Amino acid sequence: QVQLVESGGGLVQAGGSLRLSCAASGGTFSRCAMGWFRQAPGKEREIVAAISWSGDATYYADSVKGRSTISRDNAKNTVDLQMNSLKPEDTADYYCAANPLRGYPSRYTYYTGASAYASWGQGTQVTVSS
Repeated sequence: QVQLVESGGGLVQAGGSLRLSCAASGGTFSRCAMGWFRQAPGKEREIVAAISWSGDATYYADSVKGRSTISRDNAKNTVDLQMNSLKPEDTADYYCAANPLRGYPSRYTYYTGASAYASWGQGTQVTVSS
């Protein structure tokens, strides 16, 4: 099973930027579709961004579209989330998740539902002050 460790969270002023990173170990990272989720206090966990195993396809939630970029490096077993123009409503715990794929998955398939993901990191906290 893939183990995931997130880093890069912190306190930032509104309008600032953060780059979250997720390092994977165990399993075969290059055969995993990956996702970033977040959960704010009192709210349900929600998808932020997702990326196919190849990196050829990406998805962004409307709330972060145009302000965030998800990318992966299969040689380094990492997936990053660059977030710009941060808003106080971006404050949440951010989680990296992995969906190990079987067979011959499409290069262009990503997953937006939390139930699709088998492995989760411990989370990294992002706080955006106004």
